[in-house]
Amino acid sequence: MLRLFTDTDTDITPAVAAEYGFSLISMPYSVDTKTVYPYEDFTEFDSKGFYDMLRSGILPTTSAISKEKYVEYFRPAFEAGDDILYIHFSRAMTATFDVMDQAVAELRAEFPGVRFETIDTKGITTISYTIVREIGDMLKAGKTLDDVLEWAKTGVDHFAMYFFADDLKFFRRSGRVSGLAATMGTLIGIRPIIYMSPEGKMVSCGKEKGRVNAMNKLVSQVLELGDEVKAHRFSIGHTDAPELAQELGRILKEKLGEDLEIDYVVTNPTAGSHSGPNGVGVCFHAIHR
Repeated sequence: MLRLFTDTDTDITPAVAAEYGFSLISMPYSVDTKTVYPYEDFTEFDSKGFYDMLRSGILPTTSAISKEKYVEYFRPAFEAGDDILYIHFSRAMTATFDVMDQAVAELRAEFPGVRFETIDTKGITTISYTIVREIGDMLKAGKTLDDVLEWAKTGVDHFAMYFFADDLKFFRRSGRVSGLAATMGTLIGIRPIIYMSPEGKMVSCGKEKGRVNAMNKLVSQVLELGDEVKAHRFSIGHTDAPELAQELGRILKEKLGEDLEIDYVVTNPTAGSHSGPNGVGVCFHAIHR
C-alpha cells in the first residue's frame, strides 16, 4: 500500500487532501506566544480574519516542527510496512527537512524494510499546490510510485510561478526573497515581481508601479513561458485578494481562451505570514521556470 503525505505549506486543505488520500503535515506559525498548527488547531482557515490581523500590524513568526512530531506523523505508516511518498514544499527554504531526515532515519532503523520517498516541489503555496494535485491526478489515473518519481525528475521544473507582494514589510522582515533589496526603490506603490527559481527559492526578478502593471507583468510571463498550459493544472493564488485574483483570471482567459480551467487558491497562514495580504500569483506549465 502507498501512503501519501503533503504539508499545509502547499496550500492543500483537508478537503483536497481527502480527494487523493493525502495525510497533512501541519506547518505552524506563532502569534505572540501561541503556536498554531493549521488544520489541527482549527478545521477551516479563516483567511479573511487572518489577513485582517496582518493588516492591523500583527506579524506572526514561523518555525520548524520537532523530530518527535515528524515521527508521530510517519510512524503509523512505518509500522504498517507501507510505502510512503511525501510531496513537500521547498527544502531550500527551510531547515525543517533536516529535522525530518533525523526522524526518518530513526524510523528506518526501527523498520528497515519500509520505502520512504519524497518529491520536492521546489516551491511553496500555489506552485506546490499545483504540483501536488498534478501528481495526485497521475496516481488516481493508475501511475505507480516509480512513475511519478521519474516524472518529478524533470516535471517539477516545468511548473513556473510568478507573483507580486502588496506590502514589502513582510518580505523585508522575513529575508526570504533573494534580490529584493535591489528592486525595492523608494517609491510608494512599487511591487516586486517574484518567481520560484529552479533551486526552489523566491527570487525578485523586477518591479512594477501599481497593481495593474504588476498583474500585466504576470500575464506577460504566462504568455512568454507557457507551454501546453491547458493540458495541465493552472492556478491563481492570493493572500485574501479574491477580486484581484478573479481579475487576473479574467485577463488570462481573454488571452488564452475561455476554456482555460483555473484553480483559485488561498495562501495558507504559515506562508502568508511572510508574504502579507493583498498579493496575487499565477502558476502554470512552462518551458522553464
